[in-house]
Amino acid sequence: MLPAAHRLRRPQEFSGTVRTGVRAGRSTLVVHLAPGSGGGPTRVGFVVSKAVGNAVTRNLVKRRLRAASLPVVGMLPSGSAVVVRALPSAAEAGFAALSDDLVGAVRSAQRKVSR
Repeated sequence: MLPAAHRLRRPQEFSGTVRTGVRAGRSTLVVHLAPGSGGGPTRVGFVVSKAVGNAVTRNLVKRRLRAASLPVVGMLPSGSAVVVRALPSAAEAGFAALSDDLVGAVRSAQRKVSR
């Protein structure tokens, strides 16, 4: 489970990260990464719309993404913000596929930031 200190909660945090961060996509999700300046913990937020499925399916996808984001928090510099937007194909994907897509998208976003 992702600790509360590592979660994005306010709408301003989500919109700021999406607006200023770099974007990287995979078949099941899109990641927006706003690099940090070293202050505070790395924070992650999730967007799972009704296009993904009913409430049961959306909650399952959110739980899987939260669990898959634990290693991602350690990969990023402190103060970074990440918004993970699930695509409709995430409903059929298993945990391993979501985890691989999340790690791959974050690495891709990190490469874009370093350019």
